[in-house]
Amino acid sequence: MSKLVAALLTCTALFSASFGGIAVAQTTANGTVAVVAAENFYGDVVQQLGGNHVQVTSILSNPDEDPHLFEASPKTARALQNAALVVYNGADYDPWMDKLLGASKGKGRTTIVAAQLTGKKSGDNPHLWYDPATMPTVAKAVSAYLVQADPAHKADYDARLDTFLTSLKPIDTRVAALKSQFKGVPVTATEPVFGYMSDAICLDMRNARFQLAAMNDTEPSASDIAAFEKDLRDRQVHVLIYNSQATEALTKRMLKVAHDSHVPSISVTETLPAGKTFQTWMTSQLDALSAALQGKTR
Repeated sequence: MSKLVAALLTCTALFSASFGGIAVAQTTANGTVAVVAAENFYGDVVQQLGGNHVQVTSILSNPDEDPHLFEASPKTARALQNAALVVYNGADYDPWMDKLLGASKGKGRTTIVAAQLTGKKSGDNPHLWYDPATMPTVAKAVSAYLVQADPAHKADYDARLDTFLTSLKPIDTRVAALKSQFKGVPVTATEPVFGYMSDAICLDMRNARFQLAAMNDTEPSASDIAAFEKDLRDRQVHVLIYNSQATEALTKRMLKVAHDSHVPSISVTETLPAGKTFQTWMTSQLDALSAALQGKTR
């Protein structure tokens, strides 16, 4: 354990309570429920569900940085210290949260972990928010917590949950349309960021071993690199999907091969871009995928 993390664990009064174990939330000075989200797309969803009854702090919020390189800091600890609710991804995507929240046990804080809600564990693809089933599940858990912790505003929380779930239906419709048109179409990716969405559309995702190596920050084997390049050069895949927040030398190499071979590429991110909601973010990436699969440029 690094000295920095050890110091954070010592100096912060953090604790993790199981969902349902709190009746009254800690509130900020203006009476709102204090929430910390490890990732800003979860923070955006909490804000939509809580409105002006919540004060949300998102830790990972820069779409230009690789979230896998994030390290906890005293600022992170301070944000968590006063939170009534903490929402994070789990499945080893944000392990620094487990370290901080595991520092002490007690009452007063609730954690909602997407991986636990969706039955995912260490070793599974951790990019859970790209699974269309994840965010409705997380939203229902967050809303249930807010109603329990702040029952005076139950009617507003219920209405906001209904609005949020309804707003996801166009995404489901888009996924269904893409599945109907492109089921079985071969594509590839530099990392499995978009993997759950690709599965929902029933695309034929190739080069899985290469993607896992890239995600785990290990060097893909020479044979896996060669197979990836061959797919692109021979145009055995219709689209290259890449993580624009992790464009190391090997990713740039594959992008160049794709460009030279006239294979369209689209970028996906692990952080909600500025000015977008979770819904508009997902929709824009699905639209980019649709255009690329149809051979159009955007």
